Amino acid sequence: MAEERGRRQATVGTVVSDRMQKTVVVEILRTERHATYGKMVRRKTRVKAHDEGGRCHLGDRVRLMETRPLSKEKRWRVVEIVGRAV
Repeated sequence: MAEERGRRQATVGTVVSDRMQKTVVVEILRTERHATYGKMVRRKTRVKAHDEGGRCHLGDRVRLMETRPLSKEKRWRVVEIVGRAV
């Protein structure tokens, strides 16, 4: 029986660069409340994700899952393409 290795974080983002081989840059957009003023503020994070088949292209919505470090900056992998770019 396989042991559970802990909860892996999963999120959805938009591909902003696909110029590398087997790697895409994904922008994760989230909204959070401003600490002082209480207004909702948009924050974005850019992460590098592993795309083994090279299926992702600019503008695609992708589902990411956290994984072991694959390189100096890659800690995510593409699980599926949620929506294609128009």
